[in-house]
Amino acid sequence: MKGLSIAEKLLKSLGITEPGEIDLEAIAWTLGIKVKFRPLEGCEARIIGRGDTAIVTVNSRSVAGRQRFSIAHEIGHWELHRGQIMVCRPDEAGDLIQKTSPAEKVADRFAADLLMPSYLFRPALKMYRRLDFDIVRKIGDMFGVSLTASAIRLVGSGEHPAILLCHNQNGRRWFVRSSLIPTRWFPRIELQPESSAMDILFGKRSHDPQLRCVSADAWFDRYDAHKFEIVEQTFRISADEILTLLIIEDDEMLE
Repeated sequence: MKGLSIAEKLLKSLGITEPGEIDLEAIAWTLGIKVKFRPLEGCEARIIGRGDTAIVTVNSRSVAGRQRFSIAHEIGHWELHRGQIMVCRPDEAGDLIQKTSPAEKVADRFAADLLMPSYLFRPALKMYRRLDFDIVRKIGDMFGVSLTASAIRLVGSGEHPAILLCHNQNGRRWFVRSSLIPTRWFPRIELQPESSAMDILFGKRSHDPQLRCVSADAWFDRYDAHKFEIVEQTFRISADEILTLLIIEDDEMLE
């Protein structure tokens, strides 16, 4: 099991070979954890343990994808931070990028590996030659995770030269970039009118149904950006928040 993360080694030890076999409540039970669902205020989930047993309580009001991530996240705390009481704050719920606590970031990485282990995720990704939000959703459904979690994992896999950005009406919240894209291509903070993302964020449309070409200077503030075209697609994930995929297909931009 060389090269596997702690979470992936756990899945391998349980003989899990298909995404549909990742039963989080059953996995938690093998580790001495009982999962309960209750309405929670002020947090998405919490874990309290003693000795070799623990109880994870998950917010029953949350959507299924959020609940699965919360369970996986708390399993990560149990495996990595045993002996501490962890409470996931509501302002960090679903925020897979901007968490400030090192322990929360580590638990998130564990959760991503548990829900979307690389030894299953990469083969699933290779089934599709292109990348768009339709593919992101299909893979997310396969692994039982949200569109955002699936997109972050997919872009971070380095299989496609893509950037994923999240914006709200105050500007860019965060972005992740494939290792295939040089760091000189650093996206703008503010949306530009040349991109359909602005129309979707401030308008009524929910998404771009198809990928569309746009000048690279709509997204990158570089002297040479106007010479290139990139592919973009935007999807609304809440009333005031959008995700945008940028795909770079020009070899010169990737040199």
